Amino acid sequence: MPPVVLVLLDGLAAATARPCMGYMQSLVDAGTARYTELIAELPPLSRPIYATLLSGKRPAESGITHNDAPCPCPEPHIFSRAQAAGLQTAAAAYHWISELCNARPFEAARDRCFSDRSLPITHGMFYCTDAYPDDELFHDAASLQRLHSPHFLLVHSMGIDNAGHIFGAESRE
Repeated sequence: MPPVVLVLLDGLAAATARPCMGYMQSLVDAGTARYTELIAELPPLSRPIYATLLSGKRPAESGITHNDAPCPCPEPHIFSRAQAAGLQTAAAAYHWISELCNARPFEAARDRCFSDRSLPITHGMFYCTDAYPDDELFHDAASLQRLHSPHFLLVHSMGIDNAGHIFGAESRE
């Protein structure tokens, strides 16, 4: 079974994604990737949307309606389903993903880098800084793939969202 890699670029507008992601478009054209535009659920806040993407449940159903709610993602979510099927999972992601699927609250010493087959996200490298460099994040993801060969890997960048908050959504940055 070939691995599935889900790349989540928080804050990237669809109108920007198509013309600026030539390599990803070449993967789509080759039939090895899929491009999907999503319409955000309301409220359009990061943590509720992550829970929706992972579980399929709308914020009103999950109870995760704001960014300050370190509640668990409702089960079954994509990581718990993969775990139940005996598949290996990994995530290079913002620490909210760890809180949603593994452990709350996030403790950097315990949760920053780990491998634990009892958790839905089996292997993880989580960051806490909104300005965590995307190149480092993609190195983290490549390391997880190389070391553990997960069946499902989530790569979650906050760089675009952070730039939007700092410079404005319509800015060049």
